[in-house]
Amino acid sequence: MVSKNTICLWYDGTALDAAKFYAETFPDSAVGAVHRAPADYPAGKEGDVLTVEFTVMGIPCLGLNGGPAFKHSEAFSFQVATEDQAETDRLWYAIVGHGGQESACGWCKDKWGLSWQITPRALTAAIADPDPAAAKRAIEAMMEMGKIDIAAIEAARRG
Repeated sequence: MVSKNTICLWYDGTALDAAKFYAETFPDSAVGAVHRAPADYPAGKEGDVLTVEFTVMGIPCLGLNGGPAFKHSEAFSFQVATEDQAETDRLWYAIVGHGGQESACGWCKDKWGLSWQITPRALTAAIADPDPAAAKRAIEAMMEMGKIDIAAIEAARRG
C-alpha cells in the first residue's frame, strides 16, 4: 500500500467480492493485492482472504474480512458526484440492482450494507443557490426522492 491514509472497511468474509464489484462499477477503481491469512484467526482459517487492497474512484481502501461482529452503518458513506441523469441512474441501479437497497435523498446501500450517496452536481448547485427560495424548493423536492431526478430538482429550483 502506498497511501499514508487508507479507508478500512470491515466485511464478513466478502471483502474480495465487494472490491471486485466496486472495480467493475465505478471509474478509476481497481482491485489490488489480496492477502491471505498466514494462520487461523477468529473469523477465518489459514489461507482465507484476510485483506484486500482496492481503490474506489481513486480512494485507497482496505477490505478486512473481520467476521460478523461489526456492520456498516449510515455513519459512513461514499458520496459520488455525478455529472448527469444517465450517470446517476447507472450507478444507482448498479448498487440497488446488485442486491442493494434504496433509501432517501440519493442514498442507497450496497449488498454488503455500505452506504452510498449518488449525488448529481446539479443537486449540489441547486441547494447552494444564492436565492434562498430556490434552494428551499430544491431541497424540499429532494426530500421526496429516493434516486435523484435532476429534471425535477431543476424544475423545483426554478419554481
